[in-house]
Amino acid sequence: MPHYMSLALQLAKRGEYSVSPNPMVGCVIVKNNNVIAEGWHQQAGGPHAEINALAAAGSESRGATAYVTLEPCCHYGKTPPCTLALIKAGIKKVIIACVDPNPIISGRGIAELIAAGIEVEVGLLEEDALTLNEIFCHYIRYNRPYVYAKWAMSLDGKTISHPSDTKQITNEKSQAYVHDIRHRVDAIIIGANTARVDNPQLTVRNTDKTIFKQPLRIVISNSLNLSFDLAMFNSPHSMIVTTKIPQMDFKNKCEDKGIIVLTTKQDKDGLVDLNELLNELGKRKITSVLLEGGMQTHQRFLNEDLVNKVQVFLAPVLIGSFSKKKRFINVALNSMGAETVFSVDTNRGNYV
Repeated sequence: MPHYMSLALQLAKRGEYSVSPNPMVGCVIVKNNNVIAEGWHQQAGGPHAEINALAAAGSESRGATAYVTLEPCCHYGKTPPCTLALIKAGIKKVIIACVDPNPIISGRGIAELIAAGIEVEVGLLEEDALTLNEIFCHYIRYNRPYVYAKWAMSLDGKTISHPSDTKQITNEKSQAYVHDIRHRVDAIIIGANTARVDNPQLTVRNTDKTIFKQPLRIVISNSLNLSFDLAMFNSPHSMIVTTKIPQMDFKNKCEDKGIIVLTTKQDKDGLVDLNELLNELGKRKITSVLLEGGMQTHQRFLNEDLVNKVQVFLAPVLIGSFSKKKRFINVALNSMGAETVFSVDTNRGNYV
């Protein structure tokens, strides 16, 4: 029944801040048309959704049907195979939303269940399940992170304001949404000029949710002309990406601050090779990154077709030629100060 799988997808989404680099997975166990147990993957390295649901169901799982949003795993990793647990629990039927794209599992989990005499159906709410785990699927397929590009702009297309004015173009609601995106991704990338001029912290704040992790904070700097007093270096878990071999003194200061230095080859323009950067991040199990600026960094990623989704915050203000104050105006159908958020999936060309 679709509503059982829909419930499983809702459960899976609860892990969006805490399961990377694993996928979000939900499981609902049904018997005699009643939900007897629910489970979801709550933390990377912890029990999978099926294990949590089976533990909640106990002996009642025998003869029941399990609705799972992703093909159950069939290998020993940090946890035992979920296929084995389903078989031992006496599950009669497993309904799966989508096949796991991971070649270690893909199709094998289904085959093991069928071999054990369990009836299996695949494809219920498949598109919803694939969309939920678009980051995981991209990472598995390409071994590199899914890239979000985010910026805020005024109605007249400006992304920066006068130096004497506030740097924030958007309102508090939009800013809270940005922090939610930060919480979901594994890393944030900015250019050196943005680091020097805006001096952002690049941390998850402004949220009423439990903060499971802070993203890796990455700055791209060819020249290494960066102050170690920048806010993004105030705590460990940051990275400088450059084409320059750093001097020993610079390397020592980075080690003291817990900063990773990654040196890439130069691209045709003598700048950091962005493809190599994404490949290196993929090796470090970084499944998603958020581009937060500046304009040159955004343009370089877009020009090389490396952006998967664009999220734009359109504020009802006019900045003009760097006027000293942003001027708010009424926007049709929106109240004063309202904002519009839209995203573009660059892989599918859809507006959300």
